[in-house]
Amino acid sequence: MTDTFGKVGVLYGGRSAEREVSIMSGTGVHAALCGQGVNAHLFDTGTGSLADLAAQQFDRLFIALHGRYGEDGTLQGALELLGIPYTGSGPMASSLAMDKVMTKRVWLEAGLPTPGYRALTDASEVNAAALALGLPLMMKAPHEGSTLGIVKATEVAELTHAYEVAAQYDEVVLAEQFVAGRELTVALLGRGKDARALPVIEIVAPQGNYDYQHKYFSDDTQYLCPAPLEQTLATEIAEISVKAYRALGCEGWGRADLMLDQNNRPWLLEMNTSPGMTGHSLVPMAAKAIGMSYPELCMQILKDARCKIGHLSDNKN
Repeated sequence: MTDTFGKVGVLYGGRSAEREVSIMSGTGVHAALCGQGVNAHLFDTGTGSLADLAAQQFDRLFIALHGRYGEDGTLQGALELLGIPYTGSGPMASSLAMDKVMTKRVWLEAGLPTPGYRALTDASEVNAAALALGLPLMMKAPHEGSTLGIVKATEVAELTHAYEVAAQYDEVVLAEQFVAGRELTVALLGRGKDARALPVIEIVAPQGNYDYQHKYFSDDTQYLCPAPLEQTLATEIAEISVKAYRALGCEGWGRADLMLDQNNRPWLLEMNTSPGMTGHSLVPMAAKAIGMSYPELCMQILKDARCKIGHLSDNKN
């Protein structure tokens, strides 16, 4: 057993709506790390407290949590206080990326392409949003992932219901301009000037419905990696994704989701700072395309674990 990383905790489970997916991700990461000789241990943040976590005296942590209380900056802030190096982005980047509305504001300020939107707080605002953005319209819960709380409204009569579904998850609902085209995703590794994109993946779901079931459990969805794109276009999409990652201050690893419209223009949808690591997940798929195995990917992510704020990183890196 290697002692390079010391005692490693794999944080999984959690209390978000994506708990089931996190359990699959964490179980896979744990097995991969153990297979590489790492002294790794699973820790469910949904059942264990921060005091329990501190008592374990982990030397570093692999965050395999998705959604609230794991991917949204709250846990990252606590780990900074505890001084435990961890994988992925820091508190600020995690918080920004978890909020799809704030993400769009940052990207627009940086001159990056993202669909038009309105932030809604009441169902009475849906008609004005549709008038401004047009139909179809996507209604999204800004703080959820794994396609939870996302509904497409194609007619005016569907707007209120779509809003209500998204509002079950969030106090604010993101009304987003619909982009018809090809669904793409780009995995990202590293930080700052060293951030790089892995090969672009195209997602081809049955009837274009890449929902929770098709994302994690169905074998009907096709994944084209590398995506069948002209090299210049693939390079442009990769560069936009890296810029989007840097604009939010992300590091370690992440995944940008995009749409490519019928004029071959890419549009950024969201950034995931703790992407899935299940058997159907996309970051491992992109890594495999460049010859990096699932265990090698886990080791690379773990190697980059660190505290991100101030002097706390000095004693733990």
